[in-house]
Amino acid sequence: MNISVTFRHVDASDSIRARATEKFAKLQKFLRQPMTARVTVSLEKLLHQVEARISSGGNRFEAHEATEDMYTSIDKVLDKLERQIRATKGVARDKNKRGGATLRRGPLAESAAPIRLASAKAAKTAPRTGSSAGKAGNGKPSKKKTGSSKAR
Repeated sequence: MNISVTFRHVDASDSIRARATEKFAKLQKFLRQPMTARVTVSLEKLLHQVEARISSGGNRFEAHEATEDMYTSIDKVLDKLERQIRATKGVARDKNKRGGATLRRGPLAESAAPIRLASAKAAKTAPRTGSSAGKAGNGKPSKKKTGSSKAR
């Protein structure tokens, strides 16, 4: 676990660094692989901004918050990141629960025999029989075109 805290336009404070390191270290319990966190603490006019980027394995999470208090900004960013991690973990758990099946590529789609459609050429050459002979697809008799449509 690697947590780096960077200060911009703010004097580096051991208490803020310790608070950020302590809080972000708690996110490791939600992740399976070791995490790397980059926390940037800055001051823009009267707003205390905190930006955080966490990477763990192939997952990347990012959040930022600006409030009037630095400690409140750290807590809010932490809540946002925790929500993102839990959501990603829930999606992975649901996917494992259903065996990796999705609506498009479920176990039924893979195990069922493929449906063969008649080729267009075979459909054109097949003779028409029964009541549908002489009718177009909409149930009306088909009109035969004779000659050109221009009047001479």
